[in-house]
Amino acid sequence: MKISRLQRDIIIGTILGDGYIQKTGEKNARLRLEHGAKQKDYLWWKVNNLSQFFQGKPKYLERIHPITNRTYKYWRHQSQSMPYFGKLQKLFYRNGKKIIPDDLESFLTARSLAVWYMDDGGRRKDCHGMFLNTLSYSKTEQTKLQECLVKNFGIETRIHWISDGYRLYIPINSAKSFCKLISPYIIPSMVYKLPYNPVTTESAGVWRKR
Repeated sequence: MKISRLQRDIIIGTILGDGYIQKTGEKNARLRLEHGAKQKDYLWWKVNNLSQFFQGKPKYLERIHPITNRTYKYWRHQSQSMPYFGKLQKLFYRNGKKIIPDDLESFLTARSLAVWYMDDGGRRKDCHGMFLNTLSYSKTEQTKLQECLVKNFGIETRIHWISDGYRLYIPINSAKSFCKLISPYIIPSMVYKLPYNPVTTESAGVWRKR
């Protein structure tokens, strides 16, 4: 199967973010996409660009959180099972837990970083700083991510502890450069996540989607 650079970048960014690779055999695995109801356009953007990996259409689902009793509304789609995802499962998972590969810098591009941010990133409410929700990764892996972002893009980050884990914080002095780097790949429905206007690089406090 031929895989374009765009498809590879979307897949890598998705795996680093909200994507889940489910092992289905000795060599095969499948990719699961799952996004909240408000991010329907984003999920369809992925599916349309990765159409050769999927069959059928995404499903709308609802589930009740067992603790908060709140209803979670979301869209889900799963790819076909194939060796390509089996290889990625071995690269990004260890003992069933998602990890950061040692050679991440060799295939992390600005576009895959943008997909990762659309999946798992956000802007702080009290300033123009940004963050990547990397709570599932260990502190050692957070350091590995920091080194990769500096080496590949010159982006400085900090490791912040929040209530239930670590996440990468992109401080104000790096946020504008980060926005400039990823904004060409941010789809229209996700631009609200950027703290700076991707065209003028001015503060997005007034124009951003609310």
